[in-house]
Amino acid sequence: MKSSRIEWTETTWNPTTGCTKISEGCKNCYAERMAIRLNAMGAEKYRNVFELTLHPDLINEPKGWKAPRTVFVNSMSDLFHEQIPSEFICEVFRTMNDCPQHTFQILTKRADKLVQYNEMLQWSKNIWMGVTVENQKQVHRIDALRYTSAVVKFLSLEPLLTAINKLDLKGIDWVIVGGESGPDARPIHENWVKDIKQMCQEQNVPFFFKQWGGKNKKRSGRVLEGKVWDEMPIQIG
Repeated sequence: MKSSRIEWTETTWNPTTGCTKISEGCKNCYAERMAIRLNAMGAEKYRNVFELTLHPDLINEPKGWKAPRTVFVNSMSDLFHEQIPSEFICEVFRTMNDCPQHTFQILTKRADKLVQYNEMLQWSKNIWMGVTVENQKQVHRIDALRYTSAVVKFLSLEPLLTAINKLDLKGIDWVIVGGESGPDARPIHENWVKDIKQMCQEQNVPFFFKQWGGKNKKRSGRVLEGKVWDEMPIQIG
């Protein structure tokens, strides 16, 4: 069931909404722009606009989905935000553990929290854990991801803001690359993307090119070197 416009997932689940900026990749946050829009439309869930808000009533939402689906967890927040209680994070994980029919994809920029919480979480095989790496400065997040017990580990190099050199993909199962979109989008360079694709191919890691981005991401498209790159990690049986 495809209900999300995000190319690499099918649907989203947001037991929390809102966030705070911690690095360069956050500058033109698409989730913040969307939250402002939804608040203006009177959406109750966004009554606090983009302030961090817990939604305990949505914790069990995936249990009501009968058909298996791929779920991006907290597309409008960061599950490992420092203001989210560890008990709440554990509840979210318990729901994912209880829904083996679904595949859950989590992304965070707060890689240090992954190390802190790793032992208290149950990393069932249907949970894919990822970190965002928007420039060379944030490559250290990959080491924190490697430390976790997640069965499937992935990177989101979006918005890609600089070239990334010598990308060590040991223990990484999937790489997503994308340019920033929106009115103030910062540019992405084709050579940056080609270099990352080559590193993925050399290290036998699936490569997914999400978009070129820009002010009009539909017009810019997502074709790289004459084709669409939709490679996915091997499903763990």
